[in-house]
This record gives sequence, C-alpha cells and structure tokens, in this order.
Amino acid sequence: MTDTLRSVQTLGDALDRMNSGMKGDMDMNASDLATLRMLTIREHRGQMVSPHDVATHLRISTASTTKLIDRLEKSGHLERRPHPSDGRARVVVLTDKSRREFFRHFGVHLAAMRQVAAGFDDAQLETIVDFLDQLTESITTTD
Repeated sequence: MTDTLRSVQTLGDALDRMNSGMKGDMDMNASDLATLRMLTIREHRGQMVSPHDVATHLRISTASTTKLIDRLEKSGHLERRPHPSDGRARVVVLTDKSRREFFRHFGVHLAAMRQVAAGFDDAQLETIVDFLDQLTESITTTD
C-alpha cells in the first residue's frame, strides 16, 4: 500500500509540474488554469457552471471570483451567458479560443496518457478508475 500511495504522490507532483508549465505558456495564474480545467471537465460531463460553482471549487470569495471571471472573459477564455432555464442566473462557458489553447498545451500529455491506458484491459481500467475516484473523494472536503 505504501508503494501505491507513493506512486499517487509522484503522479500528483508530475501533474503539478505539467500545470506549472501550462500556466507559464498560457500566461495564467493557478486559479485561472484551475477554472479552465474545471470548466473543461464539467463541459465533458454536460454540466453547467455558475460563478458560484467557480467560487466554491476554488474556495475563493465572490469578489475574487468576479475579478477572475472578468480577467478570463477579457482575455477571451470564457464567456458569461444567461442560464438556459433561470433568466436571473448566469453561467460561464469556455470559448473556442480557450479550448484550442488548453488542448494545444495539454494534447501531447493527453496522447501520452492514452497510450499508457491502452496497455490495460477494460477490467483493469475500471479498477483504476474506481481507486482514483475513491481517492479523490477521500481528500475532497466540502464546506
């Protein structure tokens, strides 16, 4: 078990280094990049994201969230749109520019990860997914 957790820590370190490189390449801070990652993940899940969701995810104030969204909107990385079923609410969505930049920087890493995953059968991958999901849940706290 110690080797497994050490490997998870090593993976976390590698992901941190990858993200640091992307921050520099995209001229963004950690919160900006975390917001784009969150929007990418939720978009793939078909989930809408409100400014409140961003604040909760990043654990930052409403004022800081507004500044972050303003900055990403000004740089062309996201847009505010009306919520489709609640005219009073707003959602934030990735722009095509953001998707292109994000995947241009992440694409090489994604291809390498897919190549590694191809070396495992479906049952093994299901076990890995279950492990990682449970591990993520175990360290995720809600306020």
